[in-house]
Amino acid sequence: MWLQTRMWLLMAVMFGILYGVVVGIGTWMDKGSAMIYIILAFVFLGIQYLIGPAIVGWTMKVKWVTEKEEPELHNMVAKLAATANIPKPKVGISQLNIPNAFAFGRTRGDGRVCVTRGILTLLSRDELNAVLGHEISHIKHRDMAIITLLSAIPLIMYWIAFSFMFRGMFGGGSRQGGGSYAMLIGLGAMILYFITNLLVLYGSRIREYYADRGSVRLGCQPHHLATALYKLAYGDARYRDSEELKRVEGVKAFFVNDPSRAWTEINELKQVDSDMNGTIDFDELLVLREKKVRLGTGAKMMEIFTTHPNMLKRIKHLSTLAV
Repeated sequence: MWLQTRMWLLMAVMFGILYGVVVGIGTWMDKGSAMIYIILAFVFLGIQYLIGPAIVGWTMKVKWVTEKEEPELHNMVAKLAATANIPKPKVGISQLNIPNAFAFGRTRGDGRVCVTRGILTLLSRDELNAVLGHEISHIKHRDMAIITLLSAIPLIMYWIAFSFMFRGMFGGGSRQGGGSYAMLIGLGAMILYFITNLLVLYGSRIREYYADRGSVRLGCQPHHLATALYKLAYGDARYRDSEELKRVEGVKAFFVNDPSRAWTEINELKQVDSDMNGTIDFDELLVLREKKVRLGTGAKMMEIFTTHPNMLKRIKHLSTLAV
């Protein structure tokens, strides 16, 4: 409930900012001019909504597979979807070697769950099932649509900032209080663009915690998901300078973890795997529950600018779900 409450509070804050900006601009100038930014932003998002799945599928090199081609993968997805009470998503395999998984789609009925070739050879069946539970939970929660909607607000702030700075430099006109006033609005909108972007990233991190909890609610064991995340960090770190990682840079928010940060997270994860056997078992999670994890200042600052929670904090959260 606390994760849901934080997401609803975030949406209230974001749309409160949007409402305040629109009312403020509408007070000082023609209200129709203020609304044009919202209209343009949602037109842009509408186009993205329509073509987004095709772009993700192309970028990730997804090949959709039949039950005959991948019976075990289809079986796991079907069982998890039935437990989640959603239609069975379309199943695909990305031809990328970076070990990971992702889900996308417009609605629950349009859900698509994909794994990369790399993850199929890295995880055990239980670990893969826990990761698929995480992705199914994203579809069940509809959080992809929520993040897309929230992403419209920084976009609106950017357009307002660009438009008013342009007016300020090339003549704002007396009606708007002159060029200096237009520049002031533009600078304010740019600050709000930066702030709302950070809030969208915060929302993205909340949805990852929420999907982890969702995987456990679908019957997956927390230590299996924790081990999967641990293995993914090590597996992804091998690709830190690869062309594949550069290819997926723009869509890595869809992944179950952020492969770009994997290299920096490895040292922190040594605090979790006490016997250094490459897995995080149930007992290690119980120990972690009572243990205070240590994060450097750099790691704490870096997390603010990322789509995924710090991996050590995320596994610590999973320890609270172990029963």
